[in-house]
Amino acid sequence: MIALGADHGGYELKEAIKKHLDELGVSYIDCGTYSAESVDYAPIAKRTCDKVVSGECEKAILCCGTGIGISMAANKVKGIRAACCSDYFSAKLTRQHNDANALCMGGRVVGVGLALELVDVFLNTEFEGGRHQRRIDQIAEIENL
Repeated sequence: MIALGADHGGYELKEAIKKHLDELGVSYIDCGTYSAESVDYAPIAKRTCDKVVSGECEKAILCCGTGIGISMAANKVKGIRAACCSDYFSAKLTRQHNDANALCMGGRVVGVGLALELVDVFLNTEFEGGRHQRRIDQIAEIENL
């Protein structure tokens, strides 16, 4: 199960991602927003990421205008490792090396075609573990300070 969230700047991209996930048969929870009307991204990031932290969802996909603001808010949620990505390599490596559990994208930065490629690689790439686990543990230590 994937948690989806977006503000007004990422609403259209979130809707395209929902359609794509429907076509793939991937289950998701839409945590809002539900229109292009202006809303704040931080509460949506929190609501969406809480689904991951609770274990209800495996990963989150978040969208705002640039992907930056919503990623900053997402990374304030303990247990979330959100990555703002706009290229294939970063989306792949953030899973392999950083075990990212939230993908953030900008609806005003990334076109739909590329965004769907990033979603696919993010959802289908496994964490490599090994030497990278030590770094994930260090991130968790910072969260617990």
